[in-house]
Amino acid sequence: MIITVANQKGGVGKTTTSINLSAAFAFMGYKTLLIDLDPQANSTVTFVDPSTIEYSIYDLLEDGKLEFENIVKTTSVVNLSILPSDIAMAKLESKLIGEIDSHFRLKDKLDMFKFKYDFIIIDTPPTLGLITINSLVAATHLLTPIQSSYFALEGTDDLLETFEKVRIRSNPNLSLLGVLITMYDGRIVIAKDSEKHIRKLFGDKVFKTKISKSVRLEESPAYKESIFTFAPNSKGATQYKKLAEEIVKNG
Repeated sequence: MIITVANQKGGVGKTTTSINLSAAFAFMGYKTLLIDLDPQANSTVTFVDPSTIEYSIYDLLEDGKLEFENIVKTTSVVNLSILPSDIAMAKLESKLIGEIDSHFRLKDKLDMFKFKYDFIIIDTPPTLGLITINSLVAATHLLTPIQSSYFALEGTDDLLETFEKVRIRSNPNLSLLGVLITMYDGRIVIAKDSEKHIRKLFGDKVFKTKISKSVRLEESPAYKESIFTFAPNSKGATQYKKLAEEIVKNG
């Protein structure tokens, strides 16, 4: 299963979900690969010392001669590897514009090594440009985090329109895995109202598991850890474990 985690709206828990869902699958014993396509490289620095990175995912997608083995890095988490990103990813879109295979770069590379993993998680930048489209063309499933706030659904129509276009034109095997409610605070009325609105709109495509607003989840990347090693008994760890179990059960 190749899961793209995408939402062009920033600050909705996309990278937090990519990091901790990948770690959850790995701790469950599944061979997992995390692909960081975001130029901010927050997923990367959580698991890898940037000074040890010789090549990044940018080099893999921009240079046809480099192979997967030149890029992939193991992490301290058993069963979890990562294709790291760096700031160079910010110039990839300009490099791909006009190229006949621009939408298929990631898919073509993934086809060569995807069989090595049970789960591949793709963290994307907060845009709907060529990088995110590459991730959708390469994926089997889309997971969309949506924050439980007043502006929760802002921009969702654009994402779903892009999803449908990719599914129709480039990747008929792409399906919506689910919508994940993030940063949920049950004490706030607007959070409850937002959840009702999201569940009414997406129905059974909304995961039963919700991710609560959590200081621990915000702190863990700063200590270069997933929530499972930083605060294994926290609510965030419990919820991301439940999310992984829900995906496995339904998948």
